[in-house]
Amino acid sequence: MKTRYLLALVLSAAMASSYGQQAPSWQKWKWLMGAWAGEGNGQPGKGSGNFSFATDLENKILVRKANSQYPAQGNRPASVHDDLLIIYADISGSPSKAIYFDNEGHVINYSVTYPGESIVFQSEKLGNMPVFRLTYSAVDDQTINTKFEMSQDGAVFMTYVEGKSRKVK
Repeated sequence: MKTRYLLALVLSAAMASSYGQQAPSWQKWKWLMGAWAGEGNGQPGKGSGNFSFATDLENKILVRKANSQYPAQGNRPASVHDDLLIIYADISGSPSKAIYFDNEGHVINYSVTYPGESIVFQSEKLGNMPVFRLTYSAVDDQTINTKFEMSQDGAVFMTYVEGKSRKVK
């Protein structure tokens, strides 16, 4: 009886320790990690902002925190947009999923792909909701282009806001 109990205890401990995933490889993200500042233009108007990408939870997730300011323009009052994006690994250990939250109450689930010198976040088509696409593209080692787009059908995208940012740290 003691042998079975001990075997069950050892197997339980082994299963519990192997259940957690290893830290994902953030190699494809190295060029994007750090702090950035930039300006852009789009439907909310011309604005400026900053964002950062850093690993957290012992390198298990990558966190982007962003802040954008849009000055008053015409009939629009000045506004501030804050958001948080958490990138995490799928069951295979590849960092291919993300979830987004902002101060306007939006929550977006993304899949992540890596075409060329870009990182692309795209949401799924769900009912009558638009599909969102966020793309970071390297311009050079200190400059990136960021584009946020929307689509009603998931095929034809319209740019909502786009801008360039420079690495500050």
